[in-house]
Amino acid sequence: MKWKATLVLLIVTAGVFTYLFLVERNAPNTADAAREAQNVLNFTGDKITGITIQNGDDRIDIRRHDDKWRLETPIKDQADAAAVNNLLGDLENWQKDATISAKEMEADKSKIADFGLAQPKLRLKLSGEKAPPEILFGKEAALEGKMYVRFANSKETFLVNQSVKKAIDKKPEDFRDRKLTDLIMAQVVRVVLKTPAGEMELQKTGDHWDIIKPLHTRADDQKVGDLIAQVTTARIQQFVADDKGDLHPFGLAEPRGSITLFTQDDKPGAAGQMLQIGSAPEKEKDQVYVRFASRGFVYTLPKKIEEILNVKPDDLRDRHLVRIDTKILDRITIDAGAKGKTVLARKNESWTIASRNNVPANSTEAQRLIDAMQNGQVTNFVENVASNLAKYGLDKPQLTLTFSSFASENTAETKAGEQPFASVAFGKVEGDNVYARVGDEPFIVTVRRTILDQIWTDPLQWQDLSIFNFKPEQIHRLTIKTDKEFELIRGANNQWNWGKGTGPIDQPHLEAILKTASTLHAERWVGGTLPGHGLDKPQLVLTFTTSPDDKATHKLTVGGSAPNGNWFARVDEREGTFTISATDFNTLKLPLAGQESPTPAASVTVSATPR
Repeated sequence: MKWKATLVLLIVTAGVFTYLFLVERNAPNTADAAREAQNVLNFTGDKITGITIQNGDDRIDIRRHDDKWRLETPIKDQADAAAVNNLLGDLENWQKDATISAKEMEADKSKIADFGLAQPKLRLKLSGEKAPPEILFGKEAALEGKMYVRFANSKETFLVNQSVKKAIDKKPEDFRDRKLTDLIMAQVVRVVLKTPAGEMELQKTGDHWDIIKPLHTRADDQKVGDLIAQVTTARIQQFVADDKGDLHPFGLAEPRGSITLFTQDDKPGAAGQMLQIGSAPEKEKDQVYVRFASRGFVYTLPKKIEEILNVKPDDLRDRHLVRIDTKILDRITIDAGAKGKTVLARKNESWTIASRNNVPANSTEAQRLIDAMQNGQVTNFVENVASNLAKYGLDKPQLTLTFSSFASENTAETKAGEQPFASVAFGKVEGDNVYARVGDEPFIVTVRRTILDQIWTDPLQWQDLSIFNFKPEQIHRLTIKTDKEFELIRGANNQWNWGKGTGPIDQPHLEAILKTASTLHAERWVGGTLPGHGLDKPQLVLTFTTSPDDKATHKLTVGGSAPNGNWFARVDEREGTFTISATDFNTLKLPLAGQESPTPAASVTVSATPR
């Protein structure tokens, strides 16, 4: 039977250890226990569902509904959540400075009256799980900043800081939320604006806003955001009255205008949150009466809110010429009519000229074009109905720019091929402006003609700026022809020798020429070669090979001077003319033949003549 006794002993031991573990785990440590002992109240703020303040005959009742605080008595309105949460924080951190026991209070029955705790004017009651008893606030103590308090169910009295009394000894309106609405701008997806000029409706789709009424067009996201922010950030100046009575004194029986905000969660037919704007108070000319229907009250707001009444559709229109979704952009087509068509294609982070066998394109300039179009601003909204395209040269545009996505294979989301998503047509030029139309939009606008001037119509201009991309040590034979001709050949021992020329070779000049020639970059591509480029009478012709058999030949011809101090140039491998910098040109002209070292002079000894 010994095994039974051992088993019982093990069970008892395990039970003791389990009990000790649970007790120790849940018991507060010494510091926490000491702090809790000094707290006036011990409760969990998240469990509190109501706060009642009785101040004489005045009663303030605040209740939590769906994690939001509301005033229930003496008025029904949004409560200032920050003020309520700060009060709960003060109560949680409220410490006793001294304790007068119930026995001591009983021993001297006059004390309860002397401390103002017999029939106190100010009382505080918390509601909720494990809420403490009602707190009674008495008189100020002789010590500065201190006062007496006790619980309603006990005569034990505490000397405490007056901070909580100051936090609750307020008028009901001090607990009202002065923030007009708890909506934030990101929640708003629809706006209806009524002003003396008419009604306007705005709708958000994805990340962008559109004007739906009185015309359908793109809206300026920033300006719509600023409009909404005037409501969502508005601060109430005065609480005037509820909106059940006569609204004529406030100019709200027939308001001058209104703005209504709708959220994604609003059900069809929902009223939204409507702010009506009335007249200005006689005494406070810097304020204006408003009615906020969702709270059912008349308030005053700063007079700045009246700016809403002056908003017109054109004020909110997107003045950016076109929206380009760069995340899906794969193709840019530049159609210049009789001048031809250029197609740029994105390849990872770079661009190619798809219409020229996908040769590398100037990716920096492709991005510049995208930025120029995205940032291009409308200078004037000419017509809202594009009924006479010929008048503006848009029946046969001089240039059309199309932005597309491209899929090489069919998928569930997209079909294979090019899918245009935005386009801009440019018509007649008039002064500093050019007429334009975006896609199928029915609007005619003008933009600065400089935008048009930045769109290159010659595919040669879109070529990559890298002319040569070798290493200097790859060059085997080098010939430079200016007013003279020099030729150098790299020997087997990697030493350079004259093929044409004499004398010592200027090694620093040679190294500079090799480095510049092997990694030559254009400043820009001009386009097709013209007589004015001076390439028929070159200033310099540089030829080099990049193979020991000298069959891989590369030739650079530099012609006349170009604007900005540059020089026109071309290479045999590429079509068209480009410009190179004056620095590169001057480097390529450096003399290769060094000066002969002078022969040392004969030593002459001069004898001094005795005097």
